[in-house]
Amino acid sequence: MSTYDLVVIGAGPAGLGAAVTAADAGCRVAVLDAGPRPGGQYWRHRPGADAHGHTDWAVFAGLRARFDQLDHHPDAAVWFVESRPDDVGPQFAVYTHSTVVYGRRLVIATGAHDRVVPFPGWDLPGVVTAGGAQALLKGQGVVFARRVVVGGTGPFLLPVATGLADAGATVVGVYEANDPVRYARHVGAVLGAASKLTEAGRYGWRMLRRRVPYRRRMAVVAAHGDDQLAGVTVAAISPLGSVVPGSERHVGCDGLAVGFGFTPQVEVAVALGCETFMDRDGSLVVRIGPDQATSVPGVYAAGEVTGVGGARLALVEGHLAGDAVARSLGRAGPLRAGERSRLLRIRRRLRRFAAALHAVHPVPAFWPDLCDDQTLVCRCEEVSAGAVRQAVRELSAGDARSTKLLTRAGMGWCQGRTCGYATACLTAREAARPVSSVDLQGHASRTLMQPITLADLAGDD
Repeated sequence: MSTYDLVVIGAGPAGLGAAVTAADAGCRVAVLDAGPRPGGQYWRHRPGADAHGHTDWAVFAGLRARFDQLDHHPDAAVWFVESRPDDVGPQFAVYTHSTVVYGRRLVIATGAHDRVVPFPGWDLPGVVTAGGAQALLKGQGVVFARRVVVGGTGPFLLPVATGLADAGATVVGVYEANDPVRYARHVGAVLGAASKLTEAGRYGWRMLRRRVPYRRRMAVVAAHGDDQLAGVTVAAISPLGSVVPGSERHVGCDGLAVGFGFTPQVEVAVALGCETFMDRDGSLVVRIGPDQATSVPGVYAAGEVTGVGGARLALVEGHLAGDAVARSLGRAGPLRAGERSRLLRIRRRLRRFAAALHAVHPVPAFWPDLCDDQTLVCRCEEVSAGAVRQAVRELSAGDARSTKLLTRAGMGWCQGRTCGYATACLTAREAARPVSSVDLQGHASRTLMQPITLADLAGDD
């Protein structure tokens, strides 16, 4: 049995940063990733892709060029991890569909997926998440619809809209539920991340050139169609965060890309017993120390699992995690003192900007009011908002896990990745209390972290 010094789960910016930094120090490193190629969601690409349509591609190319220092396992979704401490120190067994990989240290860099908020008609064909629209475009070169509305909240709507417009789709409008003018309240944080302003300016220019309308304080409140999306209803949002009565209007489209931020994929960390907490954006994230170490010895975390903050922050945290791992194994730190201090300063600045982003772009508080009792919350198990409410009112469901057991919300193929957040919010709202980390842990806690067939399970020694 061969044991690596470090096993990295995830090959996005955080995972790549951790892997190459530890490898630079002479550590033997394995990278396990569910994707066919490294890069994660941020640098998702087709074979033979170049910098066209990608941000910071030169950074990715530099990281990828150093891959000969480590063992990369593509198409290796991790479904189980166990800790096997011995007299020497921590040791971990990481299970994928094809192999078991052993490591003395573990870096969790599993990233995040789209946070889904239900509304009437969101389950119609033609409605996709913003991340799904971008993944189809980057990974397969597919524009998912001809006439598209982009809605939700957050700066991620901008690259999705510009990418679709550049690829030939007609983007009839971008509807931002919040007001980006509120960044003026966070001048220090914004100036500390000046590159974000430049990036936003580039997207703004591309939208102007493509004549893509941008509407702030407006939201998609319903989608319409029989067997296929035919249009959406948009409405104005008041400064207090409620739908303005009488402001509704219809917009024709055959595609809707909707995004309300991201949900960190913390299943591996939760399974290992790492301490978590609820971040400012309402996400469950992993608590880390200054060196990216979690509460479990030998386990480090980097990127979106420690708090959603973007690719550059994830890359910085990855480098810091790789350096900390190497030092913990007695290797000379690959980062010189000056470089490490510089990365720590950048991390502080980008974390401040992430806090500002969460303050400016919260999930709109009005969304539960849009969901009548017939609105589906869990598509896999066809559980409606009415069933969730009934579980609280009549069956005494006290938290999201109880609702899950009573309604099967979150028991389908996605295992709550799509509906878990919404189920937790609806449960807490019906119980007249705020959402807690316990609610979110109810869907993040699972022994098997990815779907696996019984044949694969039976064939594993």
